[in-house]
Amino acid sequence: MTDCIFCKMVSGEMKPDIVYENEQLLAFRDINPQAPVHILIIPKAHISTLNDLKDTSLAGRLLQAVIKVAAQEGLADDGYRTVINCNEQGGQDVYHLHLHVLGRRQMRWPPG
Repeated sequence: MTDCIFCKMVSGEMKPDIVYENEQLLAFRDINPQAPVHILIIPKAHISTLNDLKDTSLAGRLLQAVIKVAAQEGLADDGYRTVINCNEQGGQDVYHLHLHVLGRRQMRWPPG
């Protein structure tokens, strides 16, 4: 998708602050962090929303990336939050599936 900001990151047209990458996934620091650590993990293939994710093995790889990134960032022991927003009322702003990994601050429940 030519107008998708995350696809532009995958293609190299835009340069995010990458913290993890493999053949299928890209993880980078959020440019508008909501916690001291705020990382986004995306599939390199354009998938618009969580509703469009059909590949269960990719879903597992996304969650494994969360675990790797949390450990790498020193969040695993103290805790962190993982969020997937889906569609407008779910708070999704960029329509390319992405997981948020947030840490180093106390999270509240319920979220806003």
